[in-house]
Amino acid sequence: MTGRGVLTFTDRGIYCPAGDFYIDPWRPVPRALITHAHSDHARWGHGRYLATPRSLAVMRHRLGDITAQIAEYGQVLRIGDADVSFHPAGHVPGSAQIRVCVAGQVWVASGDYKTENDGLSEPFAPLPCHSFITESTFGLPVFRWQPQPRITEQILRWWQGNRAAGKTSVLGAYALGKAQRLLHMLADGPGPILCHAAVENTNASLRAAGVALPQSDVLTPECSAKTHPGALIIAPPGAIEASWTRRFAPTEVALASGWMGLRGIRRRRAMATGFVISDHADWPGLLQATKETGAENIYVTHGYTDIFTRYLNESGHSAQVVPTEFGTDDDDSAGPA
Repeated sequence: MTGRGVLTFTDRGIYCPAGDFYIDPWRPVPRALITHAHSDHARWGHGRYLATPRSLAVMRHRLGDITAQIAEYGQVLRIGDADVSFHPAGHVPGSAQIRVCVAGQVWVASGDYKTENDGLSEPFAPLPCHSFITESTFGLPVFRWQPQPRITEQILRWWQGNRAAGKTSVLGAYALGKAQRLLHMLADGPGPILCHAAVENTNASLRAAGVALPQSDVLTPECSAKTHPGALIIAPPGAIEASWTRRFAPTEVALASGWMGLRGIRRRRAMATGFVISDHADWPGLLQATKETGAENIYVTHGYTDIFTRYLNESGHSAQVVPTEFGTDDDDSAGPA
């Protein structure tokens, strides 16, 4: 066990002794507070779960019959000797930063977050605290995202060009977060949008939890280039090589990910087209978020931890790297970090 204070860092996850609970644990524990429903943060096997309504909707779809309690944004819950509240992280619908206060000391565990308002996820809300636990997935100065409207224009132009050439557009995107964001961005596009079943099932869970998503059709064996000419298909990257793509030939394939900003990654994935869009904070966003907390201590979890931590320390902060097991199941976390 490492760390000292309100939260400590153990081989099971981030632990709060005063409340006897864990935040996003990667080993089974009796009580787990979950920042969001990506599977590297919300894992199966815990005794009890606590999360926001939209995160729980997806978690129940993925994990099955779990014992869980809802935490509304801003609601203060007393757990043991700790006051706990969930606040928007802007990462995906339902994602949260978890604020823990014990005897006047405030720690915030960010989970994953982005500072740009995507118009669908609850916007990131900076939280003043004494200690801040931050990701650093894209913690390099080279990562600087373009505004979302500009990315929308790029994807629409690509889609329109493919339609004019008689091609189906296939866009790879993670099933939770990125896919819904793209559906929201491209709702007024030039043709129908089809979603792979993994995406559409997640859409259904979020719609049931009150997320206002545009209409989409599920990709079924009956769908083809004849039934949906000039369509855009949103599918998980791992599903794009499946046999169903032959029914839509000719196709143009692209990937939507923050890693598309690195030429080497694009070449390695054999992608002629890539759109640089991420549900994680870029370099300026990470710096903005850590600054706005006013935190005396910053703990850096997954991503380019060493580089980001060194920059923070050289800039006058007190920062250290904390090893975790996050970042293995979100496509934006599957890069070279």
